[in-house]
Amino acid sequence: MARVAVVGVGAIGAAVAAAVQSAGGHELLLCGRRALDRVVVERPDGSAVSVPGPLLTSPAAVEGAADWVLLAVKAHQTPGAAGWLSALCGPGSTVAVLQNGIDHVERVGPLVGDAEVLPVVNWCPVEPVAPGRVRQRDALRLAVPAGAAGEGLAALLGAHADVTVGGAFELEAWRKLCANAVSGLMALAGRPAEIFALGDLREVARRLAHECAAVARAEGVELTDRDADDVIAWIEALPKDAGSSILADRLAGRALEWEARNDVVGRLGRRHGVPTPVSDTVSALLHAASDGVA
Repeated sequence: MARVAVVGVGAIGAAVAAAVQSAGGHELLLCGRRALDRVVVERPDGSAVSVPGPLLTSPAAVEGAADWVLLAVKAHQTPGAAGWLSALCGPGSTVAVLQNGIDHVERVGPLVGDAEVLPVVNWCPVEPVAPGRVRQRDALRLAVPAGAAGEGLAALLGAHADVTVGGAFELEAWRKLCANAVSGLMALAGRPAEIFALGDLREVARRLAHECAAVARAEGVELTDRDADDVIAWIEALPKDAGSSILADRLAGRALEWEARNDVVGRLGRRHGVPTPVSDTVSALLHAASDGVA
């Protein structure tokens, strides 16, 4: 039996907690900011999984290291999770980083001591619908690098997650970054995926995706313009009312995850001399929307 801690029991955190519980045979700790007696996940098949708490709200309540730490706070919230990571990580721990962006190890590694850091790409559309309740719209589809840690995560999550181990992980990470960058347009518009039915907005999204692909190639990752177009097609096929975490944060007046999702494209583009005018504009506007917001 593994001791598993989920840090950040929001949308994706709740979904992975439900998968661990459904797999069975593990001690599950829920760690976050809000005291809840349970978390409910509405699954795509219409069923609902209730993950019992209590949800721990202070690292001081942790008694010993966990075998697995599933880090599901947003990228910009990572420093705030340092206390949890210090309390939960030991030399035998593996920290699965379920965050957006492409620099999981660099971001989290300094906070976990001798624990192993496993970057995870998440393609599961899941969103909060009420405190302690989230709606999972499709399968919990994840990608991880090749190796024992990735195989271990796949086994831990069991049948309620589709975990791809190995393969072209860096390509998958950039593909997801492309989708995240484009989803920032929802936050700027204050509207869900229905906006991608607008022709002029689709053209902005296409240019943004192609800039991301160009930077990926400069970084040595063969993300083609066709791959970028496929990402746009995936977004256009989402339900019209589908949102994103950055849209939810904008509507709730919270700080936005703009640096890991958008700013990184322009920052790396400048390193390689790749122009990213659309990315830079979107990033600046998201920055302005987030500036001074807690």
